[in-house]
Amino acid sequence: MEIICKNCKHVFHGQFCNNCGQTADTHKINTHFLWHDIQHGLLHFDAGIPYSIKQLFTRPGHSIREFIEGKRVKHFKPLSLVVVLATLYGLLYHYFHINIFADSDKTDFDYDKFNEWMATHFSWTTIATIPLYTIGTYIAFRKQGYNFIEYFVLNTFKASQRIFAQIVMFPILFYSNSASHLQMYSNLTYAIGMILIFWTNMQFFNKISKTKVFFLTLLSHVLFLICLSLVFILVFGIKLLL
Repeated sequence: MEIICKNCKHVFHGQFCNNCGQTADTHKINTHFLWHDIQHGLLHFDAGIPYSIKQLFTRPGHSIREFIEGKRVKHFKPLSLVVVLATLYGLLYHYFHINIFADSDKTDFDYDKFNEWMATHFSWTTIATIPLYTIGTYIAFRKQGYNFIEYFVLNTFKASQRIFAQIVMFPILFYSNSASHLQMYSNLTYAIGMILIFWTNMQFFNKISKTKVFFLTLLSHVLFLICLSLVFILVFGIKLLL
């Protein structure tokens, strides 16, 4: 039986495309795909990192949609990419002694200890926020035909995109460290992150109007902030009870 490769469109027979090497069986992105990514993706490092980063900054939404639809052979695994980039950023943060709470008023809360914890656990705290982003995306764009895990993959790639932008901007952060304009840097990175989110969503959801994508993206981000606030309230509430 002739099979059309989802990655390169080459017609072939058998289990693997004889043009690009991608398997004929590209499973739908679901919990099975995510579990496979966790088991195997974190252990394989190859040339897919430069390719994925290039795609995320040239045609982000289109490339992520193509990945979800089956064009995956050149891409680095999404969770693996987040871990690699977040770990690198965390190491830079720790090595150069960045402290975003340097000018905070002294309280009973140990900001220095919390800042160090954030630096050493940056990759895991980044991954922990992705499901919260995904809840907002899933609710806001629920009529667009994608499941929760597919939206998780979308937001995982977007997280990698934002982290790489922060790595590129790290010299500015280093210069701003412990300075009065550190808040300005935080606002700048937040604004750039939002621009990247809007840009990616505009390309990814290309079957609806850009105006609708804009407002649904705003809604999804508001829902994310609500979820994040609820998590903080829950965590600090439990801490107060203990």
